[in-house]
Amino acid sequence: MEITEQEFQAATLRGEKMRRRGYAVSADYDRHQNRLVVGLNTGVTIMVPVHLIQELTAAAADELEEIEISPAGTALHWPRLDADVYVPSLMQGIYGTKRWMAAQLGAAGGSATSPAKAAAARANGAKGGRPRKRSES
Repeated sequence: MEITEQEFQAATLRGEKMRRRGYAVSADYDRHQNRLVVGLNTGVTIMVPVHLIQELTAAAADELEEIEISPAGTALHWPRLDADVYVPSLMQGIYGTKRWMAAQLGAAGGSATSPAKAAAARANGAKGGRPRKRSES
């Protein structure tokens, strides 16, 4: 695939613009809190629970200890897991693919309880429960 000089320049400018927003200068795994701690060049520190990051959800604590920062500071790499996390995504609160993030939000929403949800469930139960699905025949 050929890349034109114009496309190369545009990509370079996008990368420089993104890097100005902040890049990683340090990255550590906090074993006690089970979270990733990323220090940015701006002085901001991002702390994210590891279970929220798709690439790291199944990792053991000792696998999370060794973290490499890319030369540009825009990516984190775990050699023992062969896993990578994009720092600008962490800064935006994006911890996985769209599909994975949607599943996490759906699971959290489905397990949430509230007085309104409990009242709706009781009212539905009084009517005989959830209606059966009709088969398409």
